[in-house]
Amino acid sequence: MTGHPVETFEDVLTSLEKTIAELASGTAPLEQLVAAHQRAVRLLAEAQSDLDKLKARADEIAQKLT
Repeated sequence: MTGHPVETFEDVLTSLEKTIAELASGTAPLEQLVAAHQRAVRLLAEAQSDLDKLKARADEIAQKLT
């Protein structure tokens, strides 16, 4: 166990939106912007993975219903 709380898709999306807003402001120092970009890339990959899992589950349920 990593000790990190499990984030919901909504939590990840909220974090991603905040990070994008930070990047868009352009007011932070370069190092902070680079860190924010790296965080955004990680969050986007996590969100995409969650969506892929949810789609697979929905497809599985749909298949059982047909």
